[in-house]
Amino acid sequence: MRAEATVTLPANLHARPAGRLVRSAAQFASVITLEYAGRSIELAGILAVLALGATVGSTVTITANGPDADSAVRSLADVLATAE
Repeated sequence: MRAEATVTLPANLHARPAGRLVRSAAQFASVITLEYAGRSIELAGILAVLALGATVGSTVTITANGPDADSAVRSLADVLATAE
């Protein structure tokens, strides 16, 4: 399962939304990755998310593989859409 989301945060993908992404991803059994600018990371730690360097207006791709992949992708796309 894959979905694209646009980073609309005024300060890029910073620590608070990165933490929300990682905490949300931990609730699912699926392996979840975030892709940006040709790089892909597992959503296992805040530092990896920050290291992607996703900027305002950029598009990131959320991918999940596992028993709850659909729910995971929808949930994380929602986190990105509502992050502050």
